[in-house]
Amino acid sequence: MTTTARTPGKISRRGSGGGPTAYDFRRPIKLSREHIRTLQIAFETYARSCGTLLTTRLRAVSNVSLISIEQLNYDEYVASLANPTIIGVVTLDPLPGTVLIEIAQSAVMTAIDHMLGGPGGSQPERPLTEVEMPLLRGLIERMLGELRYGFESLVDITPHLKEIEYNAQFLRAHAPGDAVVVASFETKIGAEECIATICLPFNTILPVLSRTEAVVLSAAEQQAKDRALRNLTAGLSAAPIDVAVRFQPIRMRTDDIVDLRPGDVVPLGHLTSRPLEVTVNEIVFAHAVPGNQGARLACLVVPPPNENSSKESGRS
Repeated sequence: MTTTARTPGKISRRGSGGGPTAYDFRRPIKLSREHIRTLQIAFETYARSCGTLLTTRLRAVSNVSLISIEQLNYDEYVASLANPTIIGVVTLDPLPGTVLIEIAQSAVMTAIDHMLGGPGGSQPERPLTEVEMPLLRGLIERMLGELRYGFESLVDITPHLKEIEYNAQFLRAHAPGDAVVVASFETKIGAEECIATICLPFNTILPVLSRTEAVVLSAAEQQAKDRALRNLTAGLSAAPIDVAVRFQPIRMRTDDIVDLRPGDVVPLGHLTSRPLEVTVNEIVFAHAVPGNQGARLACLVVPPPNENSSKESGRS
């Protein structure tokens, strides 16, 4: 079976025909209708803001609209791409995995021509120059900012553009059989039209979609949830914990420790002007000076020491 790659600059709609759709029984997990709807809202928000960005940045009437959201295998996605094309390799911190944002080379050349003050129109098919590459990186990074805005209702992400590639066949971002979610966008920059895509790893986006599913609670369930939260908060507030007040630790040789006898004096490396540390589970959360309250030892909590202040020479 042969697969025909789409022509750069032309609009193609994968899966728009009325024929049968392939089903991989080795990977029966599919995006639910609710998941697709959630992604549709996020990508449509991205498309609207991205169209506005391109119009203002390129000073040319531009439009981006979502066409489809599909679940494919990675090799199927790569086979559908033209060669050459422009592929941005992106990370979405703190989410794992690698995301690909792909734009037809003709559309990229048109965008760069507009950024350099040109009229757009038909452009040569060639690699980008050292002058054009920073312009492209800056444009994609601005587009990734709009992607962050589109997904902020689902998850707080920080996209980072790692590199730009021309040939998807040489880009091994995922294993051939890995499931991916592909969003296709109809992109118009002036008179230039193309299909741009965003490829998300299935295992990266599924946990996000699963934890953002809407859960409607009844009034009784909401009251029980609020009551449990109050009980948990009250229990944590009244829980006893061990608190220690300590001097600055020192290092000693093993034989010196073994030879210690009652009456021996061990000099501490703690400045007399420096307060003691108040700790819980080895975590310092306050500072104090020693004292007493009646017949019992006590400490007085004081402000933390100023590390930039000059140190006195006196030691205890």
